[in-house]
Amino acid sequence: MVKVTVDGIVVDVPNGSSALQACEAAGKEIPRFCFHERLSVAGNCRMCLVQVVRAPKPVASCGFPVAEGMEILTDTEIVRKARRAVMEFLLINHPLDCPICDQGGECDLQDQAFGYGADHSRYQEAKRAVKDKYLGPLVKTVMTRCIQCTRCIRFATEIAGVPELGAVSRGESMEVTNYVEKALTSELSGNLIDICPVGALTSKPYAFTARPWELKRTDSIDVSDAVGANISLHVRGSAVLRAVPRVNDAVNEEWLADKGRFSVDGLKHRRLDRPWVRVHGKLQTVSWQDAFVAIGRRLDGVPGDRIGAIAGDLCDAESLLALKDLMTALGSPNVDCRQDGAEYDLSHRAYYTFGTTIAGIEDADALLIVGAIPRQEAPVLNARIRKRFLSAGRGGFPIGLIGAPTADPTYKAEVLGEGPDVLAALRDGTHPFAETLKAAKKPMIIVGHGALTRPDARAILASTWALAVEAGAIAAGWNGFNVLHRAASRVAGLDLGLVPGKGGRSVAGMMSGGVDVLWLLGADEFHTAQIGPQTFVIYQGHHGDAAAARADVILPGATYAEKSGTYVNTEGRVQRSFRAVMPPGDAREDWRILRAFSEVVGHTLPYDTVEALRERLATVNPVFRVIGGLDAVDVSALPGPAGGGAVSPAPFRPVFDDYYQTDPICRASPTMGECSRIYVHPRTVAAE
Repeated sequence: MVKVTVDGIVVDVPNGSSALQACEAAGKEIPRFCFHERLSVAGNCRMCLVQVVRAPKPVASCGFPVAEGMEILTDTEIVRKARRAVMEFLLINHPLDCPICDQGGECDLQDQAFGYGADHSRYQEAKRAVKDKYLGPLVKTVMTRCIQCTRCIRFATEIAGVPELGAVSRGESMEVTNYVEKALTSELSGNLIDICPVGALTSKPYAFTARPWELKRTDSIDVSDAVGANISLHVRGSAVLRAVPRVNDAVNEEWLADKGRFSVDGLKHRRLDRPWVRVHGKLQTVSWQDAFVAIGRRLDGVPGDRIGAIAGDLCDAESLLALKDLMTALGSPNVDCRQDGAEYDLSHRAYYTFGTTIAGIEDADALLIVGAIPRQEAPVLNARIRKRFLSAGRGGFPIGLIGAPTADPTYKAEVLGEGPDVLAALRDGTHPFAETLKAAKKPMIIVGHGALTRPDARAILASTWALAVEAGAIAAGWNGFNVLHRAASRVAGLDLGLVPGKGGRSVAGMMSGGVDVLWLLGADEFHTAQIGPQTFVIYQGHHGDAAAARADVILPGATYAEKSGTYVNTEGRVQRSFRAVMPPGDAREDWRILRAFSEVVGHTLPYDTVEALRERLATVNPVFRVIGGLDAVDVSALPGPAGGGAVSPAPFRPVFDDYYQTDPICRASPTMGECSRIYVHPRTVAAE
């Protein structure tokens, strides 16, 4: 630690800290534009100037290292004049278009100009103008507003790992641009909007929609993947207008994937807002009571083993438990939350969660990825892997990948093979990467659903755990075994036991006439053609997707933005979201629908309030008593997941083909549809 004095306040800061960090430790606010806590230091805006005693002139505090006994002054006349001069230079070419700028009210330049700007300008010449750049369907550019802080360039290069932005020319002629005019290809490109301190980069779908002070903010959880990124939903009236990340260093730091950020416009399209019942082959709107009666009549006389339920990927824990309790009351063991048919060992939570934790990636010193594509399945988690890769230096964090070669993972990874046969070679030491794993002090292994959705998934899971034990990835004080989920509801479903009971049928077993009555709770990620033609289908969900078209009865539910819900992310962290808007029309929260129906059929569920239901959650599984935290568990003595059968040599395949079309909300989103057309299904133009 180094002892530094800031405006007469003595603080101790770690060695290598900057003067700016020392000032913040002393409670002093230092203005800045180019500096960002999670990016490298550029030192090119000069707004953070401070005075260091015995230094000949003011210094840029963001890049000035502290030394023992240093004295820093942050509010002298010299400092104030220097900052005013910097602000005057910044405003020379900046347009006076705050009334029409989407950054208005959230603009760092506005805030700092209020403190250090003059009430007039001495600049009489014409301001420069810069041509706007095309960055794709998500990020809107007004480059005349750019102050060349280079945050966007550093983010794209360092965090996203897709260096598509750079600067050309120098001085007043400098322009931030992409090297080739095309859409940005990073799944994290929306974060450029957040880190831009001015209105040069703004949200294209949100352009000219609302002002920040018009919006109500509600804490929520991103359900587009299983990372559980913390977000804030911004609402005006009854519409969710945007989603922005909240800071949570343990989960998403301050980043958010594009799908979670921009798919919110899908919340208002293709919505189910009233109950429907199919009469003589055609769906007709009915009351809730009539819909319940229609279901009750069809269930009358049907034995429990001919009733089934499938839970979807966006469900909250409350609705999952209510569905399971209803099926239990009806005598049905046929309940499943695994639309993709994935296999897990549920005898211990460590066998199906991300044991290292997302933040724990930064402690690992070697990584093996098996059947997963983190860049597409969990972009924010992938950014954490890249962060560890960069912090370790060249070759300091070796990464091995088993799976089909795909797009650049954003870090250097050695493709060890395409199929699970590589696992056997790693275990017997014949593969060179085996020595890399064994030499590491804290190796980690990530198993994805490209491996867990195969017929030999159990054998692969057992083999991977055994490899983790042999490589030292599972030891006292370190759990390097990780399952990377892609569905927001999956871990909660497994924690609550939404898998077939004794003699029960899985999703595959319920298809093709396996059951007479099938209840789909937001289950849209399988081909409805597999359902038997005589099966009576109840679809409970919020969007008119393919499963709703197949249904005999439709019960309109609520999206994650329209209810208070509990979600469990891939690392097993229990998190809670809150209702931002009311559901449209007659739509209701899913657990309330299930509770109301249970009363109609004479199997009333034992809870009337969400508080009582959450107490039931904690009774079923105590993990739901701890919100936001994770308890460290020693897994070194566990025997490992049960395996069975031989491992097939077939190569691993991606779990989905289109990153932008993975759930009903995304498929209803015009923005996600445009991204799919540009990035996944581009139109071929014939050469002339």
